[in-house]
Amino acid sequence: MHANAVHVATFLQASEVAGQVRELPEPAPTAAAAAAQLGCEVGAIANSLIFSADGAPLLVLTSGAHRVDTGKVARIVAADKVMRAAPEFVRAATGQPIGGVAPVGHPAPLRTLVDIWLDDHDVVWAAAGHPHTVFPTSYGELLRITGGGPADVGA
Repeated sequence: MHANAVHVATFLQASEVAGQVRELPEPAPTAAAAAAQLGCEVGAIANSLIFSADGAPLLVLTSGAHRVDTGKVARIVAADKVMRAAPEFVRAATGQPIGGVAPVGHPAPLRTLVDIWLDDHDVVWAAAGHPHTVFPTSYGELLRITGGGPADVGA
């Protein structure tokens, strides 16, 4: 297993998360690719997206069923400007590559919003630090392990 996934698995175990990191046969850089491999609805995929909110990293865990409304997110976090982060910014904030960013296991805690649409699914799948790895969790558990706040972030 990739070192990032091992790091995430260690974090999950220490946080008493029941779900185990699973390696996928193919990379899953998109919610649709992950859902196809896991045999679940695309809305059950928790996309971990990093934004720059007035220059500070912001993690938005959004349902794969829709896009993030950056204007709405800016209002929620009281930022003047929220924009998708460049790959270098993402790597610096998370230590993980785009397409595999986990909701946890970053060098430092990130301000996090968790999409309320994920609460529609008993099992939510999140990336585990590498495009080939995921783990099962729940909406409530995502809130707990990330320290994130619930938010309607969809466009």
